[in-house]
Amino acid sequence: MTTVIPPVVPAGRLRDSEQPALPLSPDAELRPWRPSDAHVLVAACQDPAIRQWNRPEQVSLEGAREKIAHWHRRWHDEQAAIWAIAGRDGGEAVGLAGLADMHLKGGSAEFLYWLLPVARGRGLAVAATLRISRWALEDLGLHRLRLAHSVANPASCRVAEKAGFQLEGTLRSALLHSDGWHDEHMHARVAGDDWPTP
Repeated sequence: MTTVIPPVVPAGRLRDSEQPALPLSPDAELRPWRPSDAHVLVAACQDPAIRQWNRPEQVSLEGAREKIAHWHRRWHDEQAAIWAIAGRDGGEAVGLAGLADMHLKGGSAEFLYWLLPVARGRGLAVAATLRISRWALEDLGLHRLRLAHSVANPASCRVAEKAGFQLEGTLRSALLHSDGWHDEHMHARVAGDDWPTP
């Protein structure tokens, strides 16, 4: 006898809702990307650290606007949830955080994030990772979130650890960067894991 396993998150949960803005701190929030943020995306694709660890393609302003529109389509297609890290009340975008490779039926997704130089060192990546994790696990209902990074990127390892993502192991020669193949640390958080204390 075959048992049908129901989806962890029913289809339509994202498609039938608007992407919310999520507060991070008194002066920062996560909000959906806007076409007017295109210049920020162009700048990010030129930043050496973002290029090294996130491997974005170079984009023009028009290409950046199309990429932002693509992220909105992916929300409604229930494949991704990508936010701008920005100042409160309509402030300038200074980074990106979100979930890609989203699989609602299986209850999982993968984290991605980057910050422009002006926003680094302020704890925004950790705050964004924690806030999106709570939204994904408690509000949306996913079961498992994973976060992978090059073993040569200790800053991302610190973000994962501070956000309560346990190190599960090393994926050997897992991702091709501009300087060759990198081993990747795999971290994960599952529903029911303790939240870090401030």
